[in-house]
Amino acid sequence: MKLFLMTLIAAKVAFSTPEPAIDEVIAKFDQAGIAWNAIDQVNWPEYPYKPEVEFRIMHSNTEIYLQYHVKENGARATYDYDYRSKPYTDDCVEFFMIPSDRDNSYFNLEMNCIGHGTFDYGPLGGPRFHCDDRILSQIRRHSTLGSQAFGMIEGPQEWTITIAIPKRLYAQADLDLTEFSGRTVKANFYKCGDDTAVTHYLSWNPVGTPQPSFHQPDFFGDVYFE
Repeated sequence: MKLFLMTLIAAKVAFSTPEPAIDEVIAKFDQAGIAWNAIDQVNWPEYPYKPEVEFRIMHSNTEIYLQYHVKENGARATYDYDYRSKPYTDDCVEFFMIPSDRDNSYFNLEMNCIGHGTFDYGPLGGPRFHCDDRILSQIRRHSTLGSQAFGMIEGPQEWTITIAIPKRLYAQADLDLTEFSGRTVKANFYKCGDDTAVTHYLSWNPVGTPQPSFHQPDFFGDVYFE
């Protein structure tokens, strides 16, 4: 089953250092006028809850930058560590991407609403490699909800998370992968919460599977890196 294909452009920006402070990244999103994109596809009718979710993406010579903005009822954050956590059970945002033209491995970055999560890669149906804290510690992130687990909180919640991913981490699958500029890659962006007050599964590009599943490269959209 093929659905319509979403496309977007990841603008290229410049910083004075290869790995700028996360505050500089946050400011750059606004200074560069990076556009927001909706994560609003409800692919499975049995999970109709639809919080307001949007994201934006940009990149530099050395890193990929993501920012998610969420408005929802309640929030769940029970994991305040990375390796072996299960961020998808909390309020979680995700970024899946196939970075290489020669290797079909896809990477899945999953971060809960306080910026803790996992980074795995491998081919569909093949072994998945789970990055440990040595790798995860290189991914910088900041959430407006802080970084400490708080369990469940009720009522209207609004939060933003900003993430900086060094491009070198994607060379784990393709050792020759050094450049993103001028290339189009396959990717998808998600918001979920398996064990939240209302279970939900939203995507940027539609997913045409009978049951919830984000590990579906056939349903990734196109992201062009300037």
